[in-house]
Amino acid sequence: MSRSLTILVDVDNVLEDLHTPWVAAVNKKYGTNVKPEDITHWNIEDFFDGLSRTQVFSPLHTRELWESLEPLKDSQKYLKQLKDDGHKVYLLTSAHPDTIPLKIKFVQKYFPFISFKEIIIASKKQMVKGDVLIDDAPHNLEGGEYMGILVDSSHNKSYDESKYGFIRVKNWVEIYEAVCDIARKE
Repeated sequence: MSRSLTILVDVDNVLEDLHTPWVAAVNKKYGTNVKPEDITHWNIEDFFDGLSRTQVFSPLHTRELWESLEPLKDSQKYLKQLKDDGHKVYLLTSAHPDTIPLKIKFVQKYFPFISFKEIIIASKKQMVKGDVLIDDAPHNLEGGEYMGILVDSSHNKSYDESKYGFIRVKNWVEIYEAVCDIARKE
């Protein structure tokens, strides 16, 4: 028998692929030639020589970028399945104040089974208590009161998740299986 968990789920690069259109938008606007797989650590601005942080982050403030995003394969199916399995699911995302309405509109369009009351905006995710956090940023997993599930990405490849006992996953099938395993063990 498995128990019901409180599952916290990041949005960017977990429910959707933000990096690909973001990098493409910066390249187009400033004539750079960076590929998403070139981003090998968290500070994306380090990979755009000669551009300021403001320039690199400017595409995130556009409606066009957010409207171009699509859910990652199986994210809708398995996020809904987690809720149907009886788990409490909350989206836990960090966002600039200007991008919050754009991000929420994306969620409402593709994840209509997530209510506004199930979306938490927090820059310091460790302040939110849950049983599991699914995130692509290792610094969000460290020091929290939850089991960490690290979604594999080019920017976290060199991170040693075993040091903290986190589970690394590559897709939503693996995310779902990891959560089911945690629920059975609890």
